[in-house]
Amino acid sequence: MRIAFLTAPEGVEQIELTDPWQAAVNAGHEPVLVSTEPGKIQAFDHLDKADTFPVQEVVGETSAESFGGLVLPGGVANPDFLRMNEKAVAFVRDFFTQGRPVAAICHAPWTLVEADAVRGRVLTSWPSLETDLRNAGATWVDEQVKVCDHGNNKLVTSRKPDDLKAFCETFLDVFAKEAA
Repeated sequence: MRIAFLTAPEGVEQIELTDPWQAAVNAGHEPVLVSTEPGKIQAFDHLDKADTFPVQEVVGETSAESFGGLVLPGGVANPDFLRMNEKAVAFVRDFFTQGRPVAAICHAPWTLVEADAVRGRVLTSWPSLETDLRNAGATWVDEQVKVCDHGNNKLVTSRKPDDLKAFCETFLDVFAKEAA
């Protein structure tokens, strides 16, 4: 399965990109780095610059139809940049419209709020997003990982880097079941 990993040109938390990416590769999937601009993205280790990664596809030039699922890594700046980009928000919204599974960790649900994809759902995130998610119509829970089956697709959310092992196992299981 091709899995889109959507990031802004800078601000993604590196471990929240690389751990799920490697888990997808290990499970036999094809992860694809999608961003709002061509070139490279700049990852961060909290507030410090980390590695760069080559963008493989650009929103506006690709579509949700060419992927089996979507992973939204966190980092504080990453989802904040994404939610201000109309094409990125439309790309995310299309996964929900088409019933494709989505996984988001840490601050990534901010992008889901902008895509109006959390209303009526139960999810988790970095704790500081609780009020934003509730104001957008979601029910927030403080759990390591949460799977919400609402409407025509599944959403997997997780809180933070410490939850990455459970996040990766869960989203891969959900994506595999959705593909079957």
